[in-house]
Amino acid sequence: MIVPKINAVLETALYVEDLERSVAFYKTIFEFEPISSSERLCALNVSNRQVLLLFLKGASSAAKVTSGGIIPPTDGDGELHLAFAIAASELEQWENWLDEKDIKIESKVKWSSVERAFTFETRTSTCWNSPRPDCGRYTNRF
Repeated sequence: MIVPKINAVLETALYVEDLERSVAFYKTIFEFEPISSSERLCALNVSNRQVLLLFLKGASSAAKVTSGGIIPPTDGDGELHLAFAIAASELEQWENWLDEKDIKIESKVKWSSVERAFTFETRTSTCWNSPRPDCGRYTNRF
């Protein structure tokens, strides 16, 4: 049997201590707009292609019954990782934008002659990657 194709990662989830503050951060810094929200989560639109889910820690540790079906429990804790792809030509502009917003860049990594990454402080360890221009996709280096 041939393995069916995956088109993309549609949703990525982060688990936050303060939902309101986290939503404000992603709206202010990245202009991600809420698609839907509740007391336990907020779904943010990322470039009209993906969804960033911000869950209030511990608020979704039980299954949720909806009219469309049962949503299994989900929760997370610890140092989490999220990476965004950006154009190499905009790397300096992003670094300046984060500096202007008083967001500290914690580390910078040069993966190859064209790939760069930097991590900045969000209390969720967010990382920006400048992927290889010839493939237009993130490549696994591990």
